[in-house]
Amino acid sequence: MKSSAKNGKAVSLKKEIYHQLTGQLSSSLPAIKELLGEKKFENRVKKAAKLLSQGIKEKAAKKNKASKASKEKVIAPAAAEN
Repeated sequence: MKSSAKNGKAVSLKKEIYHQLTGQLSSSLPAIKELLGEKKFENRVKKAAKLLSQGIKEKAAKKNKASKASKEKVIAPAAAEN
């Protein structure tokens, strides 16, 4: 799932969420920004956004249909025996 950016190029979902996280973290933590300084704060916000968006995948993983069918075959004969 890709969305279009302002210049017409497609942006991945993961990158879009990363940019949203950096914006939200930067705007919601101004007190920490004053304590750390601009450069250190921005570096830490980028690291946090990267960690938070790390597990996001572009597409859902496909389920293996063969394994589901084989499980049904194994269960069916066992049920017939009882």
